[in-house]
Amino acid sequence: MKFDSPEALEEYIDSQRIEFYKVAVVDIDGVLRGKYMSRDKLSSALRKGFGFCDVVVGWDSQDQLYDNGQLSGWHTGYRDASVRLDLGTARLLPMEDDALLLLGNLQGSYAEACSRTILSRVVKWAQDLGFSVEAALEYEFFVFDETPHSVREKGYKDLKPFTPGMFGYSVLRSSVHANLYQDLLKTMVALEVPIEGLHTETGPGVIEAALCHCPPLEAADRAALFKTFTKVFLQQNGLMGTFMSKWSDRYPGQSGHIHLSLERDGQNVFATPVAGEMSSTFRHFVAGQVALLPELLPMVCSTVNAYRRLVPGFWAPTHATWGIENRTTAVRAIPAGSASRSEYRIGPADANPYLAMAAALASGLYGIVHQLSCDEVVGNAYENASKGCAPLPSTLGEASRAFAASSIARELFGAPFVEHFAASRDWEDRQFRRSVSSWDLERYFEII
Repeated sequence: MKFDSPEALEEYIDSQRIEFYKVAVVDIDGVLRGKYMSRDKLSSALRKGFGFCDVVVGWDSQDQLYDNGQLSGWHTGYRDASVRLDLGTARLLPMEDDALLLLGNLQGSYAEACSRTILSRVVKWAQDLGFSVEAALEYEFFVFDETPHSVREKGYKDLKPFTPGMFGYSVLRSSVHANLYQDLLKTMVALEVPIEGLHTETGPGVIEAALCHCPPLEAADRAALFKTFTKVFLQQNGLMGTFMSKWSDRYPGQSGHIHLSLERDGQNVFATPVAGEMSSTFRHFVAGQVALLPELLPMVCSTVNAYRRLVPGFWAPTHATWGIENRTTAVRAIPAGSASRSEYRIGPADANPYLAMAAALASGLYGIVHQLSCDEVVGNAYENASKGCAPLPSTLGEASRAFAASSIARELFGAPFVEHFAASRDWEDRQFRRSVSSWDLERYFEII
């Protein structure tokens, strides 16, 4: 649904007799933070904005307060941060009767921690360069026959998968559970998050969904809504889903690949008249993505767990590489005529879709502006990547330090964002390093 004024939206609300209104912002980890509003409050918020406690930029995904933040903290008194609702995000929630959802952007100094704003700035840069952008994301997620209570009671061990065995692209599994698959497809259409493809992936209970392409901010909105409301849908059906990068060392990690293409005057500028060939613009774009990947990696792989996915032989890259139709590289170039695009395969499923897409798009534009180039990797990138290709940081702490020191990151996204985001990743890394895991206990408790 698209509305050009608060009055048009309110007229729709009245005509459809919608009774409940939910508003949300996206935090630095890509988590939707929101609340219900009364009709009078919504009417005011549509015209004047509203206040959201600035703790939403001052805590982590577990609601633990950062000790190194500048935008929010005890020094701000956790005052209200101004939020402006985006009329273009209005949509009905199919899993709630008579409920409407709107997303908003943080304003003022808090905009430096607003994921939607960061991506919007990159899209504006593309437009200033004369390009329109098309984007799409695809996600893998594991489904379990569990509940939020049962996984905690089990200590997240010995979880029962929704289906057993390694059944990638299984017609058997999707047919036996056709009602669930079809209900999810219908739910996402009603949510205005259409799915282009839905199938089982390799692993017990793992499913992959490819979302339909659209402009990048809408694509990121759809991705954030897809992840949140797929989990809602599954829990309402007695199941539970996870998008964490790697939940088990026995199975491949979960990806969140990003597809991007650029157009000018309605024509895909990555395409050439010769099938299977890349335009010079396409090559510069991909070269930029590859060149900046080591510096921008925490915007894409933003959790400690994301780096457990980046290991050889598990369909995730270990070096900054690219190749034509090569699924072992960090960036896969797909020269397919009008459908030519780059696939940013480094992306994990738990990435903040706005920040990951901002990194993928900004680095590609940087490559075009500076006419970068780099050699293609042919064949197995795990074996061939050492030939002049930069290794990727292997931990969140290492990646965060490289990001904080990057002059290019500051040029692309602004120093305030870089400093805030690097501080939040440093916090995340420190929370991990101070914890004692079951691996520590099992390895050292008795024998050392």
